[in-house]
Amino acid sequence: MTNAQWFLLVGGLLLARGMMASLLKHLPITPAIVYLLVGLLVGPTVLNVFHFNPLKESALLETLTEVVVLISLFSAGVKMPAPVNFARWRAPVLLATVSMAVSVGLIAAFAYYLLDLPLGAGILLGAILAPTDPVLATDVQTRHPDDRDQLRFTLTCEAGMNDGSAFPFVMLGLGLLGLHDLGEWGQRWALVEVLWATGAGIAIGVACGVALAHVGRQLRGNPPQHDLMDDFLGLGLIGVVYGLSVMLDAWGFLAVFFAAVALRQTELKLINDEMALPRATAGTGPDAACMATPVEVSSAVAMAGMASVAVGSPPPDSTATISERALVFKEHLERLSELLLVLLIGGTLFASSWSWRAVALALFLFVVVRPASVFLGLAGTHTSWRIRGLVGWFGVRGIGSLYYLMFAIQHGLPEPLALEFIELTLIVVTLSIFVHGVSVKPLLERFWKNRKPMARLGP
Repeated sequence: MTNAQWFLLVGGLLLARGMMASLLKHLPITPAIVYLLVGLLVGPTVLNVFHFNPLKESALLETLTEVVVLISLFSAGVKMPAPVNFARWRAPVLLATVSMAVSVGLIAAFAYYLLDLPLGAGILLGAILAPTDPVLATDVQTRHPDDRDQLRFTLTCEAGMNDGSAFPFVMLGLGLLGLHDLGEWGQRWALVEVLWATGAGIAIGVACGVALAHVGRQLRGNPPQHDLMDDFLGLGLIGVVYGLSVMLDAWGFLAVFFAAVALRQTELKLINDEMALPRATAGTGPDAACMATPVEVSSAVAMAGMASVAVGSPPPDSTATISERALVFKEHLERLSELLLVLLIGGTLFASSWSWRAVALALFLFVVVRPASVFLGLAGTHTSWRIRGLVGWFGVRGIGSLYYLMFAIQHGLPEPLALEFIELTLIVVTLSIFVHGVSVKPLLERFWKNRKPMARLGP
């Protein structure tokens, strides 16, 4: 395709997406399905107007998917409700650790015994396909920082963490293929890739998020005197945190997610302290009992942010936060990136790409691996069976899997194995977009219609 044709195609899709937003909300499909169908139409599957070769363009695609995942992880972290506590985060943490390990193991066994792949290749394939995607799962994710729905919180928080918790398995697979040094008896892998990289990533993210929250509040003054360029600050935080993590051999995806969580939580705490101070000094009358809780502060900030979008003006300075006001811009970037990357996915597939091996792997992942890993991971928790069932189904695979695939190719994955992985991964992602995209709206509408108060997070 020429540059003019690319501008015409992407511009036409953007216009159609903007003008048909209301219609798409009422259709039983997600926008990603529309983008994918257009990609299949203009790609080698039907018209063959263009073909995107992920093997030749692996460096470009790695960078694109890396940036998109980072932006999506920041948005997910910002939308985590306050305050953070173990009871609320227990289920997502188990999904990102126990369920992740179970998923990788089951996929590796399938690849080893049924696809006749080496053990290292099976583990690498499992690490590529195990993480759920924070980019394509918009309809099942937390919608705003004050969203108290337990199902959406669990899926969003899991996707925010398991894009980082998959990295040790990626490195293990590469090591077993002779492409990475695991150390004697895997000691280097256990100490560096698992313990250090995970702990350091979380620590870097939390430290940077807390620091930015305090600095941003100080720069605004007390009472706040002026606004900051919150979009720049949000992007800057992503860049600094990710850069530091890569330099220190820490997992940058985890660091960015926890930086956003720490930024949001610290800003709400600072606002809460500022609101409580005047009441505390006013005595012990009736007003002293009206100290705002973090939930109330979060609601106030969310309402102010929505008001600013509605009228085109900034929210009141008293509730101005970097995290809240950077979120809208990040979500716009996320949606634009989703359109471009899903379009490219459609443009990579030939009719011959649909092999029985790829389709069987996708069905095994959706019907066996995801439900089994979720039920094992959440065993012993108080999560309701209805939520476990929906979490076990909505394991959307997408942009994160493409990133790990390109990462492996850039780290020396042999070309025959790379070509097979590309075929398997693209078919799994394509079927996930279709299968989950068609089922998400009907299932969620039924769930929310019949849900009980227990399905919502406590304060």
